[in-house]
Amino acid sequence: MPEHDPPYPDPYLPPTFAGDPRTPPPRRLRRHDDTDDAGPVTGVLDAALAEDQRWSTWSAVEKGQRGPEPRPEWVVTADAAVDTELGVLKTGKEADVFLVERAVPGDDARRSLLAAKRYRDLDHRAFRRDTVYTEDRRVRRTRDRRALDRKSRYGRQVAAGQWAAAEFAALGELWSAGVPVPYPVQIDGNEILMEFVGTSDGTVHEAAPRLARTRPDADLLASWWDQVRDAMAVLARLGYTHGDLSPYNVLADGDRLVVIDLPQVVDLVANPFGTELLLRDCRTMAAWFASRGLDADADELFAALLAQAW
Repeated sequence: MPEHDPPYPDPYLPPTFAGDPRTPPPRRLRRHDDTDDAGPVTGVLDAALAEDQRWSTWSAVEKGQRGPEPRPEWVVTADAAVDTELGVLKTGKEADVFLVERAVPGDDARRSLLAAKRYRDLDHRAFRRDTVYTEDRRVRRTRDRRALDRKSRYGRQVAAGQWAAAEFAALGELWSAGVPVPYPVQIDGNEILMEFVGTSDGTVHEAAPRLARTRPDADLLASWWDQVRDAMAVLARLGYTHGDLSPYNVLADGDRLVVIDLPQVVDLVANPFGTELLLRDCRTMAAWFASRGLDADADELFAALLAQAW
């Protein structure tokens, strides 16, 4: 019998977080230097954009590829908005993050700063321990499964898209559950647009520092430890663990902590390494707080999280 893809309600809607994290290929927006097949109106509109600009991709993505509702008021959804790339926020093992301003020209009320996380394909990533985190992930389309097994060029693109889609789905579910994570605005192929965590005076933009770079006083340290425990507890009650939680994956936004870098979030039950990764997260975070003088017990935290997970 010929091999068929399993039924799927809509190939362009992202699956649930526990399912197969797929997204369609990115939609390419025409720039002013893309003259082939461009109509006169499109050419005139694109000519107004600079090299570091594009029209907002909000309307170009499918409905299921936008962030959960209710959306924050600062999210700009106007078709007239322009995305302007302002620079690099960080380079990482599997992706680079850029600062993007989405704004309607001439309307200061419809303007927001976004972090654009763009995943690299497997040929250009430094992070190689994928199988530990993807053990419980499923690929529904037969073509995608074969391409992943062969590690073809298309397969490498599918793998990169899986990581982006996994993080977008995780951000949406965790944000809705009250975990302090950046709000996920949208996903388009291998690019996630999410809330920029930091400060801005309109001209100078400063990302919130990573927890590892901070030197809090005793009161703030105790408050941050409570926030870390609460965030990990919500994850555990949902049946997940971060999988790579460290002071480098937590931002200190004033008195508030924000958990970032979530593509490797794993299911505590479905992934055979789940509890092992949870214990590692507990030990890593407790060690940092203990090094700053706080009485933080990793084993006690691990036991409490396990009790909430089951």
